[in-house]
Amino acid sequence: MSGPQRERVLVNVGCGARNSSTLPTHFDTWRQLRVDVDPTVEPDIIADLTDLSPIPDGSADAVWAAHCVEHLYEHQVTLALAEFRRVLREDGFVCVIVPDLQAVAQYFVADQSHEPLYHSPAGPVTPHDIFFGFGAAIAHGRTSMAHRCGFTPGSLRRCFQKHPFGELLIRRRAAEFELAAVARVTPAHDEAERSALMAALEL
Repeated sequence: MSGPQRERVLVNVGCGARNSSTLPTHFDTWRQLRVDVDPTVEPDIIADLTDLSPIPDGSADAVWAAHCVEHLYEHQVTLALAEFRRVLREDGFVCVIVPDLQAVAQYFVADQSHEPLYHSPAGPVTPHDIFFGFGAAIAHGRTSMAHRCGFTPGSLRRCFQKHPFGELLIRRRAAEFELAAVARVTPAHDEAERSALMAALEL
Protein backbone atom coordinates (compact mmCIF):
# COMPACT_ATOMS: atom_id res chain seq x y z
CA MET A 1 0.00 0.00 0.00
CA SER A 2 1.46 3.34 -1.00
CA GLY A 3 1.77 6.21 1.46
CA PRO A 4 0.27 9.68 1.14
CA GLN A 5 1.21 11.67 -1.95
CA ARG A 6 4.01 14.16 -1.38
CA GLU A 7 3.01 17.83 -1.45
CA ARG A 8 4.27 19.61 -4.55
CA VAL A 9 6.18 22.85 -4.02
CA LEU A 10 6.27 25.76 -6.45
CA VAL A 11 8.78 28.58 -6.02
CA ASN A 12 7.25 31.70 -7.58
CA VAL A 13 10.15 34.13 -7.99
CA GLY A 14 9.50 37.79 -8.66
CA CYS A 15 5.96 37.02 -7.48
CA GLY A 16 4.76 40.61 -7.10
CA ALA A 17 1.71 41.49 -5.03
CA ARG A 18 -0.46 38.62 -3.86
CA ASN A 19 -2.95 37.59 -6.56
CA SER A 20 -1.34 40.00 -9.02
CA SER A 21 -0.19 37.22 -11.35
CA THR A 22 -2.23 34.38 -12.79
CA LEU A 23 -0.55 31.01 -12.46
CA PRO A 24 -1.64 28.06 -14.60
CA THR A 25 -4.33 25.97 -12.92
CA HIS A 26 -1.77 23.14 -12.94
CA PHE A 27 -0.40 24.65 -9.72
CA ASP A 28 -3.74 25.06 -7.93
CA THR A 29 -3.08 22.22 -5.47
CA TRP A 30 0.64 22.94 -5.01
CA ARG A 31 2.14 24.78 -2.07
CA GLN A 32 3.37 28.12 -3.40
CA LEU A 33 6.49 29.74 -1.97
CA ARG A 34 6.39 33.42 -3.00
CA VAL A 35 9.77 35.12 -3.43
CA ASP A 36 10.36 38.79 -4.19
CA VAL A 37 12.98 41.45 -3.49
CA ASP A 38 10.23 43.96 -2.61
CA PRO A 39 9.05 43.60 1.02
CA THR A 40 5.89 45.64 0.36
CA VAL A 41 4.37 42.74 -1.63
CA GLU A 42 4.67 40.59 1.52
CA PRO A 43 6.46 37.59 -0.02
CA ASP A 44 7.18 34.45 1.97
CA ILE A 45 10.89 35.06 1.33
CA ILE A 46 12.53 38.42 0.62
CA ALA A 47 15.34 37.56 -1.78
CA ASP A 48 16.95 38.50 -5.05
CA LEU A 49 16.66 36.09 -8.00
CA THR A 50 20.41 35.58 -7.94
CA ASP A 51 20.46 34.41 -4.31
CA LEU A 52 17.80 31.95 -3.21
CA SER A 53 19.92 30.69 -0.31
CA PRO A 54 16.93 30.57 2.10
CA ILE A 55 15.60 27.70 -0.05
CA PRO A 56 17.40 24.35 0.43
CA ASP A 57 18.94 22.40 -2.45
CA GLY A 58 16.53 20.07 -4.25
CA SER A 59 13.46 21.14 -2.29
CA ALA A 60 11.20 22.46 -5.08
CA ASP A 61 9.25 20.68 -7.78
CA ALA A 62 9.06 23.76 -10.01
CA VAL A 63 10.25 27.34 -10.32
CA TRP A 64 8.02 29.91 -12.00
CA ALA A 65 9.73 33.11 -13.18
CA ALA A 66 7.36 35.28 -15.23
CA HIS A 67 8.60 38.69 -16.36
CA CYS A 68 11.34 39.09 -13.78
CA VAL A 69 14.58 37.77 -15.32
CA GLU A 70 14.71 40.72 -17.75
CA HIS A 71 15.06 43.05 -14.74
CA LEU A 72 18.52 41.60 -14.09
CA TYR A 73 21.76 42.71 -15.69
CA GLU A 74 22.95 40.28 -18.33
CA HIS A 75 25.78 38.87 -16.20
CA GLN A 76 23.28 38.12 -13.40
CA VAL A 77 21.06 35.90 -15.54
CA THR A 78 23.41 32.94 -15.28
CA LEU A 79 23.45 33.35 -11.47
CA ALA A 80 19.66 33.28 -11.35
CA LEU A 81 19.39 30.20 -13.57
CA ALA A 82 22.00 28.44 -11.43
CA GLU A 83 19.88 29.12 -8.36
CA PHE A 84 16.72 27.90 -10.10
CA ARG A 85 18.52 24.66 -10.99
CA ARG A 86 19.95 24.25 -7.47
CA VAL A 87 16.59 24.34 -5.67
CA LEU A 88 14.91 21.86 -8.04
CA ARG A 89 14.35 18.19 -7.35
CA GLU A 90 15.63 15.69 -9.91
CA ASP A 91 12.19 15.48 -11.52
CA GLY A 92 11.60 19.25 -11.35
CA PHE A 93 11.37 21.97 -13.97
CA VAL A 94 11.62 25.73 -14.34
CA CYS A 95 9.46 27.98 -16.51
CA VAL A 96 10.88 31.38 -17.47
CA ILE A 97 8.75 33.89 -19.37
CA VAL A 98 10.38 37.00 -20.82
CA PRO A 99 9.57 39.63 -23.48
CA ASP A 100 10.29 38.53 -27.05
CA LEU A 101 12.51 41.34 -28.32
CA GLN A 102 12.78 39.84 -31.80
CA ALA A 103 9.02 40.04 -32.22
CA VAL A 104 8.91 43.65 -31.02
CA ALA A 105 11.92 44.91 -32.98
CA GLN A 106 9.85 45.35 -36.14
CA TYR A 107 7.93 48.17 -34.48
CA PHE A 108 11.15 50.07 -33.81
CA VAL A 109 12.19 49.60 -37.42
CA ALA A 110 8.80 51.03 -38.48
CA ASP A 111 9.25 53.99 -36.07
CA GLN A 112 6.24 52.86 -34.00
CA SER A 113 8.02 52.30 -30.70
CA HIS A 114 5.51 54.38 -28.72
CA GLU A 115 2.31 53.13 -30.36
CA PRO A 116 0.25 50.93 -27.98
CA LEU A 117 0.41 47.23 -28.80
CA TYR A 118 -2.21 46.17 -26.27
CA HIS A 119 -3.93 47.36 -23.10
CA SER A 120 -3.08 45.84 -19.74
CA PRO A 121 -4.82 46.41 -16.38
CA ALA A 122 -2.06 48.97 -15.67
CA GLY A 123 -2.62 50.80 -18.96
CA PRO A 124 -1.45 50.69 -22.59
CA VAL A 125 1.78 48.83 -23.34
CA THR A 126 4.09 49.99 -26.12
CA PRO A 127 7.09 48.36 -27.82
CA HIS A 128 9.26 50.77 -25.81
CA ASP A 129 7.73 49.40 -22.59
CA ILE A 130 8.46 45.84 -23.67
CA PHE A 131 12.07 46.65 -24.50
CA PHE A 132 12.97 48.93 -21.60
CA GLY A 133 10.35 48.37 -18.89
CA PHE A 134 6.88 49.73 -18.21
CA GLY A 135 7.38 53.46 -18.53
CA ALA A 136 4.37 54.53 -16.44
CA ALA A 137 5.63 52.57 -13.43
CA ILE A 138 9.19 53.80 -13.84
CA ALA A 139 7.95 57.41 -14.09
CA HIS A 140 6.22 56.97 -10.71
CA GLY A 141 9.48 55.98 -9.02
CA ARG A 142 9.41 52.19 -9.47
CA THR A 143 12.82 52.13 -11.13
CA SER A 144 13.18 48.42 -10.39
CA MET A 145 10.71 47.91 -13.25
CA ALA A 146 13.39 48.88 -15.77
CA HIS A 147 14.62 46.10 -18.05
CA ARG A 148 18.38 45.63 -17.84
CA CYS A 149 18.70 42.86 -20.41
CA GLY A 150 16.64 41.21 -23.13
CA PHE A 151 16.19 37.99 -25.05
CA THR A 152 15.62 36.40 -28.42
CA PRO A 153 14.98 32.65 -28.72
CA GLY A 154 18.67 32.04 -29.46
CA SER A 155 20.05 34.14 -26.63
CA LEU A 156 17.62 32.61 -24.12
CA ARG A 157 18.64 29.14 -25.22
CA ARG A 158 22.32 29.98 -24.81
CA CYS A 159 21.69 31.16 -21.24
CA PHE A 160 20.10 27.84 -20.28
CA GLN A 161 22.78 25.78 -22.01
CA LYS A 162 25.31 26.98 -19.44
CA HIS A 163 23.52 24.91 -16.79
CA PRO A 164 22.93 21.16 -16.27
CA PHE A 165 19.33 20.87 -17.42
CA GLY A 166 18.40 17.65 -19.20
CA GLU A 167 15.93 19.22 -21.61
CA LEU A 168 14.91 22.68 -22.81
CA LEU A 169 11.87 23.74 -24.82
CA ILE A 170 11.29 27.33 -25.96
CA ARG A 171 7.92 28.52 -27.21
CA ARG A 172 7.08 31.85 -28.82
CA ARG A 173 3.82 33.31 -27.49
CA ALA A 174 3.08 35.66 -30.34
CA ALA A 175 -0.11 37.22 -29.01
CA GLU A 176 1.64 38.22 -25.78
CA PHE A 177 5.00 39.18 -27.37
CA GLU A 178 6.62 36.67 -25.02
CA LEU A 179 9.10 33.81 -24.99
CA ALA A 180 8.47 30.88 -22.65
CA ALA A 181 11.29 28.50 -21.76
CA VAL A 182 10.66 25.25 -19.90
CA ALA A 183 13.79 23.47 -18.68
CA ARG A 184 13.56 20.05 -17.05
CA VAL A 185 16.22 18.57 -14.84
CA THR A 186 15.50 15.13 -16.30
CA PRO A 187 14.26 14.78 -19.90
CA ALA A 188 10.68 13.70 -20.51
CA HIS A 189 10.22 9.98 -21.15
CA ASP A 190 8.42 10.58 -24.43
CA GLU A 191 6.66 13.21 -26.53
CA ALA A 192 3.34 12.56 -24.81
CA GLU A 193 4.78 13.46 -21.40
CA ARG A 194 6.51 16.49 -22.89
CA SER A 195 3.33 17.73 -24.55
CA ALA A 196 1.28 17.12 -21.41
CA LEU A 197 3.50 19.39 -19.34
CA MET A 198 3.46 22.18 -21.92
CA ALA A 199 -0.34 21.95 -22.09
CA ALA A 200 -0.60 22.01 -18.30
CA LEU A 201 1.51 25.17 -18.24
CA GLU A 202 -0.79 26.67 -20.89
CA LEU A 203 2.10 27.06 -23.29
